[in-house]
Amino acid sequence: MPARAYTPPSSSGRLSAARQFLADVWRLTKPYWSSEEKWAARGLLAAIVVLNLAAVFMEVWFTQINADIFNALQDKDQNGFIQALLVFGGLALVFIAVAVYRLYLNQMLQIRWRRWLTERYLGDWLENQTYYRPAFADSGTDNPDQRIAEDLRSFVQLTLSLSLGFMTNLVSLVSFLAILWSLSGSVTIPWLGIDLPGYMVWVALVYAVGGTWITHKIGKPLARLSFDQQRYEADFRFALVRLRENAESVALQQGEAQEARGFGDRFARVVANWWSLMRTQKRLVWFTSAYGQVAVIFPLLVAAPRYFSGALPLGSLMQTSQAFGQVQGSMSWFIDAYVNLADWHATTSRLTGFHHAVDAVRAGARDHAGVERAAAADGALTLAGLALTLPTGGTPLVRADLTGSRAKRC
Repeated sequence: MPARAYTPPSSSGRLSAARQFLADVWRLTKPYWSSEEKWAARGLLAAIVVLNLAAVFMEVWFTQINADIFNALQDKDQNGFIQALLVFGGLALVFIAVAVYRLYLNQMLQIRWRRWLTERYLGDWLENQTYYRPAFADSGTDNPDQRIAEDLRSFVQLTLSLSLGFMTNLVSLVSFLAILWSLSGSVTIPWLGIDLPGYMVWVALVYAVGGTWITHKIGKPLARLSFDQQRYEADFRFALVRLRENAESVALQQGEAQEARGFGDRFARVVANWWSLMRTQKRLVWFTSAYGQVAVIFPLLVAAPRYFSGALPLGSLMQTSQAFGQVQGSMSWFIDAYVNLADWHATTSRLTGFHHAVDAVRAGARDHAGVERAAAADGALTLAGLALTLPTGGTPLVRADLTGSRAKRC
């Protein structure tokens, strides 16, 4: 099955496209987690998950400590202020250690997973001379070297960071929702004549959903542009390597001008696609930066009426602001991860294309065994059942079924 360039799905096919994408991710991910290294990999992943959950727990604790600090300042309670600072310092030290080992174990898992995938993909590419077979070269699988060297690295890194990030944000959302709900109180909606409990939760939900929708509309072209950028960069790099490998023949034929035109064409595609990426990312950064800055002050504006009415002390106001920020940030995970999600989609598409191309070559090799070589004990050359034909088929040019060095010309 040949690899195809990325094309955005129609609106009616987005759900099926998402399912296909997740199926491709699972197909690329499953082999390692069921391999001979599965227990070490699962153990590392479990340790990383535990550290992520511990970090979320400590962030919840931080909000309570910050509330105690500001309440002590408001009440001019020096002893309470010092005690809260000591607790904050001890918790900060533990949080730093958790952050360090969370990163260290994540990187350890990344390199182990990448090493296993690289060995497997190299083996598949070299097995039965797959790299040399026309079915692989003509499958549309451009730059297999890039897919093994770079796309595997990107796939492992993005799969771990996005999946763990999603899980951590989900746990953080549930944890801080309870805090925000308890601190929000209720607000009366005059035109409906009802009290809305936990109104800060609903405000955070509306804010995050609106921001996510706008981000998706702005950043929608990024998946296609990222896919094309990887391909154009790899094409340009491969052309440079090919010149170095064929330097003698190019010099003898004085082919510098032709090579320069080829380099210029390939690099022009790199530049043109880069400009498209720049424009899309510029629009996205305009919105996400504004969205993030407003998110800093927005919870204070929403909670300020309850503070000025005396329903909230200063510490609870700051805790409400922090909880709102955590809830809104967790709900806005899609916004922050949008560029990485686009890169993940492009990388998965490229690796899936490579995988399909290798499978197609293997299927063809099973149907047409090709040339099998074996060393003879007496050193004689024996040709059995060998036929040489043109790629278009037709009558064989040469048949050989002899012992010795002679062959019968058709």
